[in-house]
Amino acid sequence: MEERKKHYCYRLTLREDLRDFRNWKKEEEEAVGTHFNYLKNLLGEGKLVMAGRTVNMPMTDKDMGIAILETDSEEEARTIMENDPAVVNGVMKAELFEFSLALFRH
Repeated sequence: MEERKKHYCYRLTLREDLRDFRNWKKEEEEAVGTHFNYLKNLLGEGKLVMAGRTVNMPMTDKDMGIAILETDSEEEARTIMENDPAVVNGVMKAELFEFSLALFRH
């Protein structure tokens, strides 16, 4: 019997100084572009369920992005999160949670 995949959510928070978009440099912009493509690839692989972020201006410590994953294990989800280019490049911090996906629109 095939083991059921599990869901995980990782919450992303922007580095505090980057909440003001005037502080962004080319490196941060490139890292976030690579981050977006990384998530698109995960979607294509069937590992990303959804991703998005809050939209407030000015940004505060309550703003965040989330990525909901469907993986075989917590280790796989953690590896995905830790290899996210926004995390690797220090633009965002991430925290992983096991997630119960209860309702969703097809």
